[in-house]
Amino acid sequence: MRRNIDAWWPYVEAGAEALVVTASGCGAHVKEYGHLLRHDADYADKAARVAALARDVGEIVLREEPALLPRLKKDRPGLSVAFHSPCTLQHGQNVRGVVERLLAAAGFALVPVADAHLCCGSDGTYSLLQPELSQRLRDDKLAALTRGAPDVIATANIGCLSHLKAGGDTTVVHWIELLEGRLA
Repeated sequence: MRRNIDAWWPYVEAGAEALVVTASGCGAHVKEYGHLLRHDADYADKAARVAALARDVGEIVLREEPALLPRLKKDRPGLSVAFHSPCTLQHGQNVRGVVERLLAAAGFALVPVADAHLCCGSDGTYSLLQPELSQRLRDDKLAALTRGAPDVIATANIGCLSHLKAGGDTTVVHWIELLEGRLA
């Protein structure tokens, strides 16, 4: 945490508006820096400032939605997408519905996902320390994600992406890649 703060601090001092994090697990943790380092005399204030600036990429893109929409290709991509909202995005950062809104605005057909609030079983080292339970959660999540036969599964965390990809045949990508592909 301290090394990250030191690396980012010159940008914070220069007036950075946000620290954009593309992996929801990392973002959830960075948003906790202020709490985690609150008793560190040298880093408490810096950590609080960094935590206040941390934003998930979806929060930034949503803020820019009015400028983004005219830049999207006008045709429909013809892809159906099941979105897996990582626990760290929907529960850890309380960012809900943002990615789905942006993907729909980009013309993707969103496939409903039953029990979308449930974990995929990745959860950092959890998949290593509890492999049987982790794989059962992944299998259940993949069944829910693929029930509607999507062309692709999108998510917002590299751990979830890798975990889901290892358990199924459907392509799994970070959602920002889909959005990037729709820019004219």
